[in-house]
This record gives sequence, C-alpha cells and structure tokens, in this order.
Amino acid sequence: MNRGLTIALLALAACGDNIDGDLRQGGDTTVDDRSREAFRHSAPNLTDEQRARFQNGRSTFDFQWDVPKLGPLFNNIACLACHGGNGRGLSQIGGTALASQGLIRVSLTDGDPGDPGGPIPMPGYGTQLQDHATVGLAEVHVELAWIERPDSFADGEAITLREPRLTITPSNGSTMPGNARFSYRIAPPMIGLGLLEAIPEASLLAAADPDDADGDGISGRVNMVWDPEQNATVVGRFGWKANTSTLHLQAAGAFASDIGASNIVFPETDGMRDITEVQLDDTTFFVQTIAVPAAAPRDDIARHGRDLFEDFGCASCHTPTQVTGPHPVGALGFQRIHPYTDLLVHDMGDNLTDARPDFTANGVEWRTPPLWGIGLTEQVLPMATFLHDGRARTLAEAIMWHGGEAAASREQFRAASRADRDALVAFLQTL
Repeated sequence: MNRGLTIALLALAACGDNIDGDLRQGGDTTVDDRSREAFRHSAPNLTDEQRARFQNGRSTFDFQWDVPKLGPLFNNIACLACHGGNGRGLSQIGGTALASQGLIRVSLTDGDPGDPGGPIPMPGYGTQLQDHATVGLAEVHVELAWIERPDSFADGEAITLREPRLTITPSNGSTMPGNARFSYRIAPPMIGLGLLEAIPEASLLAAADPDDADGDGISGRVNMVWDPEQNATVVGRFGWKANTSTLHLQAAGAFASDIGASNIVFPETDGMRDITEVQLDDTTFFVQTIAVPAAAPRDDIARHGRDLFEDFGCASCHTPTQVTGPHPVGALGFQRIHPYTDLLVHDMGDNLTDARPDFTANGVEWRTPPLWGIGLTEQVLPMATFLHDGRARTLAEAIMWHGGEAAASREQFRAASRADRDALVAFLQTL
C-alpha cells in the first residue's frame, strides 16, 4: 500500500464519530438483527455469486464430521460445535462429554520450535492436546474445576471471581514433562473477521508502542508470527494471542488440530486430503464475510457509559474505529468499522498469564479482543462467558480480571459508583 493511501486511511479512522456514529459497526457489512440469529448472516453487500459461495462455506463449517475424515484425534466434530451460532464457545472441556468446546495449547520452555520463532512442540503431542479419539485412546483425559475468590468494589459491593483449574492426565499412563506450559482457550466469536483481516498492516504498526514512548502506560505491540504459506515472518492478528496471520491459515489449522482433518496447508504424510482445497477456500470465504450486527440504539445511560469507556482508558486498547484497506473480497475493502480493538497484544497482568510464549507474545500478553457483538453474547449462546478461557460470567467480572496495562482502567471501574459501573456495562451491551 502506498504511503498516501495509508495516511488517508489513518486520518479517516481518527475522525470523531457523532454521538451514535458507531452504530453501523461493520460499515456496509452491517445487518439489522440483534436476535439469536444475529451472527449467522452473510455481509449484505455481497454479490449473488458471493452469497452462494458463502452458503457453500457455511455447509463445510457447520458439517458434523465422522470417520474416516474425523480424527483419529480431535477436540470436536464441527466448527459450529465450538462456535455456537457463530459466537464464542462454552467453557467446557473433558469430563464425560463426547466432544470439547475448549482446547488446550501446549509447548515446552526450551527446545527447537516447530515454526521459526514459534512455540516449542511437546514430543508426541505437538502444540495442542486432543482429548477425544475415534479409535483407541485420546492423548489426554481432562477435568475442569473452578476456583472462586471474593473481591469487592470500592463502595463495598461484593463480587466473586473464578478461574479454571485443569487436571490433565496422559491416557498412556505417562507424566507430562516439568517444562511443559499449558493454555486453556475457548472459541472466539466469528463476526467481522474478514474486516479485521482487511485492516492495513501499516495501521497496526502505527498503533503499536512497544516501549511506551508516549508514557501513557499502554505498550501494545504486534505479534510477529510465522506464515507457512508466505514462508515468512509477518504480523499476526487472529487468535487469543494474535498468533495467526490470515483466516485461510486459521481455518486450515482448526480443521487439522481441532477436528483432525488434513488439508492442503496441514497435510497428511500421504493419501487423500480430508478437506479439499475448494472446501478450505470456501470455508475461509464464509469466515471472512460473516456480517456484523448493528449496535443497539443508546439511551442516556448507555451514552454516559460510552463516555466512561473513554474516560477510564478502555479505548486506549479497545480502539473504537478502524478503516479497512484493499482486500481480495472487495466488499470488505475501504470500510469505516467499529470493532473496538487495536489487534495488538498487551500485558494483562499476572492473574491472566498462561506463562506460555507464543511467537513474540509472552505469557502475560493477550490480543485485544474485538467488542462488537459482545452485548449479544448470551442471546446467541445462552450461558456463554467471557475472556480467553471463559472465566468471567459477566462483563463486570471480565473488567475486574484486567491487570497489567489495564490495571488503571480496572481500578477506575472498581472505584466508580454503582450507577457508573452499570452505565459502562449498559454501553457494552449495546455493542
């Protein structure tokens, strides 16, 4: 992209919104639906041919795989099974369930990385644990428990926070190495991902401030990751740690690791691919072109909450507005969007660390998750929860888990009056 175009896009993104100018969250890809089906639409600005391709990709995304293409090791049987209604997954893994909606990343603290600069695979397991199998034993048996601890706001109102505790037992009777690091994750929402892919790399690099040069306490940075299709280290933007560069790679990796289905990017050593190149490409197109629901109209309380979102510093990482650049799917290009993310990784504090490096992101660093659609989370999937492992049952709990660079924002929320806390949450529920 030329320098003049980059400057123009950054200037457009910086333009102030009017009082409710961010309601069309996905630009021209926005749909007016805030029902339980809100995340299931194609972008309305697609052509008839593109809508047909969207449906083809949806068929592969929704399909429940079975042997011989499923497994033999897997976490779940369908993409949709973890992304219920195209939203986030439940925080559920192991036990007696026939499939898991959560998964566990694993790597070692020392050794040879599987990809240049990437996590160090654990011999016999790779970088993800599969807790189900079509034949024989799964890699591991997992039990999930929740540890609760009391906390409170400055006005004395109590709140209870919880965090997961996993018991991981190898099915072959061995023990996990002492230098293994585990990271429990749930599936993130699917809306607007193609728009995030279309945000110019220059915009992400311009927003990064790894050394906190401006002294505001926020030092977000890009995660530089290995892209096997480009055979190069590039900017990451997808996944809880921004450890994947493109949606094509994200889809291919999910098929291979979550379902056990080989494909052109992650093939078997020999034989036919489980997922054809056309299926993978159409699934990628589907994921790229899922529409973004319009934000709900705001009353005075929610508008006050939006002001507090700025005043508390939340917008320093959850950047309200971005502008997309060129994209192979023309409908995604040059859109003024409101995802509430900078796509950078930030230090979120020791209470959220997984102690597991992932390319250049360290254990305390997590990608700023987009907030568009967050107010529809439980509408789309009842009992869905928040944060990377689903530990937060409410938006207030999610805020109270923030630490590191976000500690000051959390403390302003803690110290705020009940009315102001409710107003901030009311604003988030309009997204």
